[in-house]
Amino acid sequence: MESSVCSPQLTPEDERFVIRDLTASAEAHVKEGDIFYIITFRWWQEWLEYVYQDMTSTTNNESSSHSSNYYNPRRPLVIDNSDLISNMICEGPDVDIELHAALVEGTDYILLPEDVWKQFHNWYGGGPVLARRVINLGLSQMDLTVEVYPLHLQLLLMPKGEQNTLRISKMETVGELYRRACDIFELNVEQVRIWDYYGQRRNALMTDMDATLHDANIQMDQDILLEVQGDCVAFGGSMSFELDNGAMGKELISLVEPCKSSLSVAGGLCTNKGASRSCSSELSQSQILPSPVRDVEGSCGINNSSLRGGSGGLTGLLNLGNTCFMNSAIQCLVHTPEFAQYFREDYHREINWQNPLGMVGELALAFGDLLRKLWAPGRAPVAPRPFKAKLARFAPQFSGYNQHDSQELLAFLLDGLHEDLNRVKYKPYIKSKDADGRPDEEVADEYWANHIARNDSIIVDVCQGQYKSTLVCPVCGKVSVTFDPFMYLSLPLPSTTTRTMTVMVFSSEGGTLPMPCTVTLPKQGKCKDLMQAIGNACSLKNGEKLLLAEIQSHLIHRFLEDPLISLSSIKDDDHLAAYKLPKYAKTATFLQLIHRRKEVDSVNTAIWKPYGTPLVASISEDVKRRGDIQSIVQAMLAPMLRSEKAESYFKRKTSISPPNLSKELIQGGAHSDSGVSMTEDEESSSKGGIPKLPLQLVDENNVCIDLSTGEHEAIQLSTSSSMLVFMDWSEKELQKYDTRYLENLPEVFKYGPATKKARTEPLSLYTCLEAFLREEPLVPEDMWLCPQCNERRQASKKLDLWRLPEVLVIHLKRFSYSRSMKHKLETFVNFPIHDLDLTDYVAHKSGSSRQLYELYALSNHYGGMGSGHYTAHVKLLDENRWYNFDDSHISSLTEEEVKSAAAYVLFYRRVKNEEGCVSNGAQSSADHV
Repeated sequence: MESSVCSPQLTPEDERFVIRDLTASAEAHVKEGDIFYIITFRWWQEWLEYVYQDMTSTTNNESSSHSSNYYNPRRPLVIDNSDLISNMICEGPDVDIELHAALVEGTDYILLPEDVWKQFHNWYGGGPVLARRVINLGLSQMDLTVEVYPLHLQLLLMPKGEQNTLRISKMETVGELYRRACDIFELNVEQVRIWDYYGQRRNALMTDMDATLHDANIQMDQDILLEVQGDCVAFGGSMSFELDNGAMGKELISLVEPCKSSLSVAGGLCTNKGASRSCSSELSQSQILPSPVRDVEGSCGINNSSLRGGSGGLTGLLNLGNTCFMNSAIQCLVHTPEFAQYFREDYHREINWQNPLGMVGELALAFGDLLRKLWAPGRAPVAPRPFKAKLARFAPQFSGYNQHDSQELLAFLLDGLHEDLNRVKYKPYIKSKDADGRPDEEVADEYWANHIARNDSIIVDVCQGQYKSTLVCPVCGKVSVTFDPFMYLSLPLPSTTTRTMTVMVFSSEGGTLPMPCTVTLPKQGKCKDLMQAIGNACSLKNGEKLLLAEIQSHLIHRFLEDPLISLSSIKDDDHLAAYKLPKYAKTATFLQLIHRRKEVDSVNTAIWKPYGTPLVASISEDVKRRGDIQSIVQAMLAPMLRSEKAESYFKRKTSISPPNLSKELIQGGAHSDSGVSMTEDEESSSKGGIPKLPLQLVDENNVCIDLSTGEHEAIQLSTSSSMLVFMDWSEKELQKYDTRYLENLPEVFKYGPATKKARTEPLSLYTCLEAFLREEPLVPEDMWLCPQCNERRQASKKLDLWRLPEVLVIHLKRFSYSRSMKHKLETFVNFPIHDLDLTDYVAHKSGSSRQLYELYALSNHYGGMGSGHYTAHVKLLDENRWYNFDDSHISSLTEEEVKSAAAYVLFYRRVKNEEGCVSNGAQSSADHV
């Protein structure tokens, strides 16, 4: 680690302006080949707190400073990027410093332009220096990206059997790969031929020296085979055979495999000094990521032996870097009972090796191998690198480590697995006929037979259904009916216009206990609408007003005083407090009471930490002594006094009426003579009196003044609009007050059984389905060529469900796109877990059978556009128990916790009775809203 560089120290404000100008200049002219530097996000946050400390008194309506002006950030120490570096650093001269796998930009690190990094390094020094190049993976400037993880390749030298590793940019040429590989093995380029040895199959001889490795579709952790032509005599003088065919190919593989096995992990250590990133990252992550066995034991009491026995399917997937979208989709698919059974048996005979629309069976093999690993009982979390590499090879849109859509991945996987497993080897050409007035049953069966003649796989057997599509020409009235297959249903979410919000209301004068207030507002409303609704709900008096604040980490994060603040800026998981205050002038001072409780840290040192919900009161000009602050705080806390203390307090404070106190607070207790005037000492020692509270006033110099003594000593009010006072709660004080009202601050909207029922406009899954099936005109860009008019018409289109699959996948269209904006719909959809009844939505009535489905898995998305996190909820049918799969972490769920506004893709399976027929479903409408 380098020491800090000595340089003239600038003020925080000067540093901020220098970095701002350098960043703006650099980002305006980014081009391919520029260098960016990786810096740990932890140090970056420390620097931001340091350089913005002078602005905290004026930002966010001065609220941020009010809650933290007792904390004065120091200048950061030297830059320390060591937390980004893998413990297993390869020391070879041709390998760069290894980063931990699965680092996330904006959480673990940020990227700095070269000039910005140099300035930081000049001011602070430190390291290690982690430089990365800007590359262009497309045709325009919009495709520029910083290559945080260059390619890591396994080099296999044959026939000698030597191996090594190489770190190289995907934008380097094949010629550069030749040069660097030959340098490693001390060979001449003329001696060597390099083969793309993907999946132990020699796919192509790499001869185009000017092509980039990206153009050659070389993937992370891939094998590269070096053929030394002068040493080919042992193989008959030629290596032109396919490595997976013939005796000579098997002989070569027998030499390659021992070479590769030397990279295996044994005894918890990598046995090869030049281990690949996949090896080192798996080792490092296994030490910090929770074991699914351990998680399940802690959460649901399942013992270790039960998991390692016959019970499988409780295996997590390591996050390789923004791969939660893939992990979520995979867990839903591998826990589909029909797929789990199919891929755990011998499915190889159904692989269609010749299908030009498929992936030569490689996707099916990779998925089957991953499924078997996940169903092996008692396993540690699996790193899905081989599957990820296959995915990137056949679907480049999912390459790299960016976040993607789990539904788009599911669509690709289902279609790709179908083509790889299509039992039809030669697809016949069949021209579909129009209905021309024929019965729907006849036409539908004809369409389905034509479809099966070309498409026949386990995916079709399980997931594909059929819907009826009706087009009507608005001019000539021509009706066209077709019956098309579907793999999943994408349902729209009809927008709701209202939003339910909960705010905790506090009285600054202590007249009432804190109480939660729930109101319903227009979704696009403003803060003024929220204030008015809360005021009406809590019977705000004429001489009072509300002060709204957002609470974070037991401190006031910001005051929401601007009436035009949009309610959309307030999230459902935020915490809001509203303080009833007397109407005050603009220059009034607020007293912020921050509660603190003593805790013991990791080194057994007792420290005071913020706790509970801050309280706020307005301070008049008459407040001049320490005793005045004591009186204000005692009035705020008075409603929370326990029985005997409360009665004594309200006997002395006749101006405060306690009719709103609970019976528990006013019943019983000791009595004191209210007609007797007590001194301060007598009052503090009296059994029924209220002693002075342990208050600390923070002055303008961040010095704490003890307010529990010297009642008549003068104090000087802060020149800012807020005064900060700490209330240090000892065990003695906690026995006097019921602080539960300060601890349980509700979320703005908590998804649960109670709140779901309270929604004034519930959105059910049936409502979404009805919107999907509703007749509507085609958009102008997708007009229909009417065969009778021979003109493009904006026909009306009506969809009807006709044939339902065994497994019904339902996609909720939460992400919407327009020319000006992209956003996610956070609408809560009430979807049935048991007995989803689709009988009335199926146009084809087959006797009296009911179409009932049961939920067994769903993919969830938390967060907004361009970010967020995916998880999966899965029901193990053998155990009849729900689990949450959050990458490598697995925990149990109750059935009530399955439903949430994060639900994105739902997986239902058909309900059958003991005879295997469709159940009539006595409770079919139980979840129908």
